[in-house]
Amino acid sequence: MSRLLPTDLEWMSDALRLAKKGLYTTSPNPRVGCVIVKDGVKVGEGWHQKAGEPHAEVHALRAAGDQARGATAYVTLEPCSHYGRTPPCAEGLIKAGVARVVGAVRDPNPSVAGRGYEMLRQAGIEVVESCLEPEATAINAGFMKRMRTGLPYVRVKLAMSLDGRTAMASGESQWITGSAARRDVQALRAQSCAVITGADSVIIDNPSMTVRPDEAGLDIPEGLRRQPLRVIVDGAHRVSNEATIFDKPGDILIAARTPPASPINRDTGLGALSYWAGERDEHTDIDALLCHLATQGSNEVLIESGAKLAAAFVSAGLVDELIVYCAPTLLGSDARPLLSLPLSEMKQQIRWQWQDVRMVGDDLRLTLRPDTSTAAKKA
Repeated sequence: MSRLLPTDLEWMSDALRLAKKGLYTTSPNPRVGCVIVKDGVKVGEGWHQKAGEPHAEVHALRAAGDQARGATAYVTLEPCSHYGRTPPCAEGLIKAGVARVVGAVRDPNPSVAGRGYEMLRQAGIEVVESCLEPEATAINAGFMKRMRTGLPYVRVKLAMSLDGRTAMASGESQWITGSAARRDVQALRAQSCAVITGADSVIIDNPSMTVRPDEAGLDIPEGLRRQPLRVIVDGAHRVSNEATIFDKPGDILIAARTPPASPINRDTGLGALSYWAGERDEHTDIDALLCHLATQGSNEVLIESGAKLAAAFVSAGLVDELIVYCAPTLLGSDARPLLSLPLSEMKQQIRWQWQDVRMVGDDLRLTLRPDTSTAAKKA
């Protein structure tokens, strides 16, 4: 029976390092790395850089050349077995004559889902699965969730003062956190397929919601740079075409309760502007909106909005991760709360689990995920 060797963890760690290079570029495809090793020496490596371009295995096999024959390939995601925009990677590994394939995690895509490994085994190649599976799954949390559930992985980003306030009573909120935290948010945007904000945020803050790699210090090659889809939840069609967001490059989707009577005009040279409509309980149907975004290839969605819209996603149980930047300042009791949650009893509380706490410049970044423990469910 195939088993892991002591050196497999080391080489798979190297492949995972390569996969992370695609953090900001591969959407809607997963981030994948591949390392080819022969006689204890790495002879080829590669990572998937952009949808429609060669997969990680192809880059690694090209680098290895004839040395791939009899070698071991370490792949962070099961090699694909179907023809898409590129030929099957499992077929490429077979033709190259590799003797052994070590995989981190199975591809949940129904077009693959174990077929890649089976194709390799049928060709007489030894296959070892589940090498550093948790680490590989985490790199592609959004892709995994979309393939398994039909929904994207949803993060909510919030910035607050020490007393849990996000804006003054007037709505003024720039800036609570420092420049380092704002650069960190740029990285969150860059790895997201879509960024959702609300009409109030667009009207009051007039943001651009774009990714600015140079300003944020993100090392993204010019040819691989992309803008996430910007989604404005504007149920009553209050946003006008004078908002800054429409003057910045990248596609925009306006989600409302009903189709617009007078669509916003925008320079098509900057990107597409489209509408989506769905209503539930006299509000824009955010559940259906997330489903729509998933069908369009959104793996990871970032919510950057005010207290009401963010709370709507939290209340509906649609949030996978909460990221809160806490600044060492006080805004006072009249300032706006972190989330507009009309809770009145302790049994209504929504508990979270700590995942990470770290300093970002002068601010704290708190990362939490929903508490799924038995105690939380009983509460």
